[in-house]
Amino acid sequence: MLDSVTSVALTSALDGLALRQRTIASNIANINTPNYHAKVVSFENALAKSVQAGDGKVTASTTRSIEATNLIGNNVNLDTETLANIDALLRYQFAARAIDGPASAIRSAIRTS
Repeated sequence: MLDSVTSVALTSALDGLALRQRTIASNIANINTPNYHAKVVSFENALAKSVQAGDGKVTASTTRSIEATNLIGNNVNLDTETLANIDALLRYQFAARAIDGPASAIRSAIRTS
């Protein structure tokens, strides 16, 4: 059960979302850094394909944002980063709860044995 495609996919999603949160934090920390280009994390499409193939294991990738730059050559948008962070946080909480369900059942079964 712990090696099911669902469990592996949820773990991959948690890893990707954690990387996204760290990347967003880095983007926000560099909001006033001249010529800094925001980074974005992608893994959802690869994860969907991996699940369809019966695996579920993917590694998130980080790329440079192609958004327009401001006068100092920086392209970090605080509104975009804030919304992306809220989205990543909610998705992380959902995935964590989904993966904790089977683990809680196993813990409960072990305690009652």
